[in-house]
Amino acid sequence: QVQLVESGGGFVQPGGSLTLSCAASGSTFSVNVVRWYRQAPGKQREWVADITSSDATTYADSAKGRFTISGNNAKNKVYLEMNSLKPEDTAVYYCNIVVVGNNYWGQGTQVTVSS
Repeated sequence: QVQLVESGGGFVQPGGSLTLSCAASGSTFSVNVVRWYRQAPGKQREWVADITSSDATTYADSAKGRFTISGNNAKNKVYLEMNSLKPEDTAVYYCNIVVVGNNYWGQGTQVTVSS
């Protein structure tokens, strides 16, 4: 049983930065991968970045060069550092953790990029 809580979202101007956090509690002893997704108004959910239990990272093309995913050793604290933010980055951002073959999701945190 795993519970996830995302935090760190907010309102930021274009070109600004935010760092999102994902805190996991419960049975997180066998984390395989942690993923960040986002969903903008009227659009499908979009994958943003992955970090594995061994710290391998992967990014969507839209995130490469601007976003950085990181986490502690147990991956029960995972972060998404977002720089050079654009209005197109506006979305609800969700953390997804795979533990023993099961998927767990947080409630999401809103990121709004606007002048």
